[in-house]
Amino acid sequence: MRFTIPRTSRSAVIVFGLPMVFVLFFMVAPYAYIFRFSLASTSGYNIVYSTTYENFARILREPLYFDVLVHSFKTGLIVTLAALPLGFLLAYYLCFIARGTKVFYFLIVAPLLTSFVLRVYMWKLILGRTGVINGALSYLGLIDEPVSFLLYSRLAVYVTLTYIYVPFMFLPIYTALEKLSATYVEASFDLGASTLVTLRKVVIPLCMPGIVAGTVFTFCLSSGDFVVSALVGGPTGVMVSNVIIEQFGGAFNWPFGSALAAVVLGVVLVIVTAGSVAERHKAEDVAG
Repeated sequence: MRFTIPRTSRSAVIVFGLPMVFVLFFMVAPYAYIFRFSLASTSGYNIVYSTTYENFARILREPLYFDVLVHSFKTGLIVTLAALPLGFLLAYYLCFIARGTKVFYFLIVAPLLTSFVLRVYMWKLILGRTGVINGALSYLGLIDEPVSFLLYSRLAVYVTLTYIYVPFMFLPIYTALEKLSATYVEASFDLGASTLVTLRKVVIPLCMPGIVAGTVFTFCLSSGDFVVSALVGGPTGVMVSNVIIEQFGGAFNWPFGSALAAVVLGVVLVIVTAGSVAERHKAEDVAG
């Protein structure tokens, strides 16, 4: 008996099969290859494909690498906490106060159309010893010599990353708020609720999926960034991505670099999963 695939099934295979092949080939396979590398070891300039957990034990054993991991995730957390109120207030302003004024939306999203490195160099010029901030403070007579802690510091990394990733926090929240009917807010005010109560009990719960999505995006992107730390961070702003690049480049220790990448990937997967679960539970609560 000859087996034939119905025409509708063929269409489904083409529509859903090709994206699955793309995901498997360009995402799952590289990640699996990195994990396989993380279990290998090096002998001189050769990679020995054995099964060892020494690379992961080294991350925990040597404070340098463990501290870099902690610093990277701490940076991601600080940037996320700083970008969340900024992104939310901007989205709320555009949706409920400046409704219909798309020029503000364009001004917020416009930096994404420019070069990432160019935006980092812009903050390097602003925070530098001869930059805008030091120039303004010197002109006002508030300082006698340039302030040196603004650039090549963790503060510079936090400020630059917050500026860069605020749009990634803003866009999901704006999308969620745009779907929110203004009648909910008006009804809350009609019932005597204050602005803060309306935000806490009406607006924030209903746009929680956007908040969760923006938080996950911002944290994952900022904790894995390496350009900002290299250009404005200095020796105190080294991130785990810079260490991974060094392991694959100058140190030629691909297994250890893969182990660091696997740890970062594991933390990101946990955060994405937790965000997805929280978003689903919140949606069920709102629906219930």
